[in-house]
Amino acid sequence: MPYSHDQVLAALKHVKYPGSGNDIVSLGMVDEININNNQVELILKPQKANDPFLSSIKKACVNAIHTYVSPDINMEGKISVRKNDPVKKVETKKVATEAPAIFSGVKNIVAVASGKGGVGKSTISTNLAISLASKGYKVGLIDADVYGPSIPKMFDVEDERPKVVKINDKDMIIPVTKYGVKMLSIGFFVNPDDALIWRGPMATSALKQLMLQGDWGELDYLLIDLPPGTSDIHLTLVQEVPVTGAIIVSTPQDVALADAIKGIGMFTDEKINVPILGLVENMAWFTPEELPENKYYIFGKDGCKNLADKLNIPFLGHIPIVQSIREGGDNGRPSAIDAESVTGAAFMDLGQKVLEQVAFRNKNKEATKIVEITNTNGCSAN
Repeated sequence: MPYSHDQVLAALKHVKYPGSGNDIVSLGMVDEININNNQVELILKPQKANDPFLSSIKKACVNAIHTYVSPDINMEGKISVRKNDPVKKVETKKVATEAPAIFSGVKNIVAVASGKGGVGKSTISTNLAISLASKGYKVGLIDADVYGPSIPKMFDVEDERPKVVKINDKDMIIPVTKYGVKMLSIGFFVNPDDALIWRGPMATSALKQLMLQGDWGELDYLLIDLPPGTSDIHLTLVQEVPVTGAIIVSTPQDVALADAIKGIGMFTDEKINVPILGLVENMAWFTPEELPENKYYIFGKDGCKNLADKLNIPFLGHIPIVQSIREGGDNGRPSAIDAESVTGAAFMDLGQKVLEQVAFRNKNKEATKIVEITNTNGCSAN
């Protein structure tokens, strides 16, 4: 019997790219389908050169077509791979002209926030920054969690001390660079064993110094890893720079989601009006190292995805609890540096979705304005 293109395409939607949760059709990996009687020929286009999952994906394609179309279809030797074209960067956009001169070379400023602590926000910030850098973008990262800076440890640069140089008669801090990411953190300037007992004005002053005295140069993306909750630090950020958009990180359980809603509400308040680029579900499930195919939803399932659907904001993906992610954060080798691992692939996918959401936001919305405090009761945008 004849088979249709739509039948084959529908079958291939059951083939998931390992570690991403997305099917190969939605990822654009099915480049061509040719049908000749009982033969089906496929041409796949991998997302990256030397894709380590191609062999397993080919087998999954054969199984899907035999399962969902017909077991009689001849697929032997009928799947080929088209070489990738050079990577095309997602279009970026410069920040508003009202941004401080120090950010004149920065195209997008992205806040990474969470409603509560302990949800892995810094892990997401670190791996997202590396993911974007590995795709060829110029990336900076500010550790704005001044009370609990963790970025230096995650990059294994705790012993680094940024240099201060005179530029146009102004003291400027040269960011530390590793894995292609320029970074500054209050952790570079304090003893890691000392507790930071600062009042709000001291903390906000430290953030301003990291932002406005950093020699950032040309950047496609400057990520700001914010402290948990909603505080003076968050307000200082939107007062000092026009934030392109915010990423909210949460775990799927209700207690974390309740705080995530507050974080979303702060950025979308009409007085602040920072677009939400999307919601990331961290610790989506636990997978033990010895049972890599098993998933245990210890914090609940799809809580963030359901919340994103409810609030009509983008969902950027699931990041599992895997021992290697914790180990990578502790020893300064984040998962994203190994793009071919399952966890690395998840962060690569997250980076791609962030790129797409920023491009969509820049195409469809005006540049975010800096927020101006008008009185003690509230704020307004310039």
